[in-house]
Amino acid sequence: MASSARAGVELLPLAELAWSEWDSAPAAIELISLSENTVFRVDADSGETYVLRIHRPGYHDLQELLSEHSWTAALKDANVSVPVPRLTPDGRGYVSVVVPSSGESRHVGVAHWVEGTVLHDLLEHSAAEWPRHFSELGRLAARIHNQASGWEIPSDFRRHAFDEEGLMGHEPFWGRFWEVPSLEPAQKDLLGRARAKIYQVLAGLPKDAEGYGLIHADLHPGNLLVNGDGLHAIDFDDSGFGWHLYELAVALFRCQDGPRFDEIRDSVVAGYRSERPLTDAVLALLPIFLLIRSLVLIGWIHGRPEVDRRAMLDRLTARACRQAEQLMQR
Repeated sequence: MASSARAGVELLPLAELAWSEWDSAPAAIELISLSENTVFRVDADSGETYVLRIHRPGYHDLQELLSEHSWTAALKDANVSVPVPRLTPDGRGYVSVVVPSSGESRHVGVAHWVEGTVLHDLLEHSAAEWPRHFSELGRLAARIHNQASGWEIPSDFRRHAFDEEGLMGHEPFWGRFWEVPSLEPAQKDLLGRARAKIYQVLAGLPKDAEGYGLIHADLHPGNLLVNGDGLHAIDFDDSGFGWHLYELAVALFRCQDGPRFDEIRDSVVAGYRSERPLTDAVLALLPIFLLIRSLVLIGWIHGRPEVDRRAMLDRLTARACRQAEQLMQR
């Protein structure tokens, strides 16, 4: 059994224990995802279906998780389709369980299940519909940013920042990607120089509501459900403060090597601009933010050995080096 699957099976009893805090009735609990968090589908005895997440230790504390709930509730009030949490009978948004093998405490939350087709899966079988779907993705991103830019953030709200320090600082949020052991010396040198240059670019960008604020930060087709005529955004676990252009770079990242990238990019931008301004001067920075996404993912993969993605790491490194060479030549 692969290490990731084995970890999910080992956490099943904890999911069952945590579920008892929400409902004493029996339920069918099934592992559906193991990445940043361990995610289970819960088919309750009542006939309702839920998503149960066991959060990764050390990533978010309880106040940061409760802040995620605050924002998604505000997005829902603004008619953005997002996860709706289910509170425990005594009003808690999260409970804690202890992993017997390690003694570590893990936060667990539950949200209502939303039926739909993952956009990534739909795109694989409906190439003719790509412009429409990516345009809708752009509109959704803009609507998220519209809500966030006008929202009065609660005084106890706390989330991380994908700013120059969080992305390219001495201790970036997802790890020191330029020191990953699998990099060759020349690659480490190149990515280190690119990091310094990108840091300077980001430090010079404004952090006003026009282009910076709360973002989903992982709004790619794998985190979107097609539900009726619209898109439902899931997995706000990475959400925090950052540049809006980083949001769009994440959305476009997996498509950038394909022959239809220009068409897809233009569809996302057109959809975004139908809801919110986006200047050509800002859009010109998209290649830098695509490189940023490559670099932070290198750090993310290295810091999560339980998620076996070595092949992806090698591809990311090769792409990041090509993009860094282009950046350094400009």
